[in-house]
Amino acid sequence: MVFLTTKLVERVSLFVSFGGLVTSFVTFFLPLWTTMNSDLNEMENWYEGLWHLCIFTEEVGLHCKAYESTLALTADKLASRVLMFISVGTGLLGVLVAFFGLEGVVDGVGQRRRLKRGLLIAGGVLSWVSGLTTLAPVSLVAYVTVVEFWDERIPDVVPRWEFGEAMFSGWIAGLLLVVGGSFLFVAVCMGDYEAHQAKDLNFFKDTPRSQHYLKTEVL
Repeated sequence: MVFLTTKLVERVSLFVSFGGLVTSFVTFFLPLWTTMNSDLNEMENWYEGLWHLCIFTEEVGLHCKAYESTLALTADKLASRVLMFISVGTGLLGVLVAFFGLEGVVDGVGQRRRLKRGLLIAGGVLSWVSGLTTLAPVSLVAYVTVVEFWDERIPDVVPRWEFGEAMFSGWIAGLLLVVGGSFLFVAVCMGDYEAHQAKDLNFFKDTPRSQHYLKTEVL
């Protein structure tokens, strides 16, 4: 397609990766990973995140309290914190690296294509790592929530935790980062193809023409 150029794919992939990074960062601090509503008091909702435990009532509104000790956290929440830290860090680094690898961006080192190609590949790998480390903690918390929800050892009168809005935004963030990193690899392949085509075209232009005649005699 005429409009699907390497420069366009690079910028779209960077935009998608940046959107996934922002969504992952917001998900990291949202106290809406899991939610619970008690049948005994329907006007009271509990929300739980990686950093805060919140309660919402119509009289008081939303009141949040940070966890007092990191050692008191469950294994899934502690692992999710570490993975989300890695996700935000690698995502930010991936966006910065990919930005300096874009066509038309002066990075102060030079416009050598090999350097820019390496920056785009590194940005794609970092975006992939960021996406996977976003999907992993969200899926882990979802798995633990499902297991505890269907645990037959817990009495039916005890309220159960369910999925919160932040988990869905985390899945979206992870997919955006993976898709953005994949499109960076596509942009690298498109750039290699265009460079190969330009090299072949220059070769035919620079090759001097020579004419060879074959004399034949008609009997």
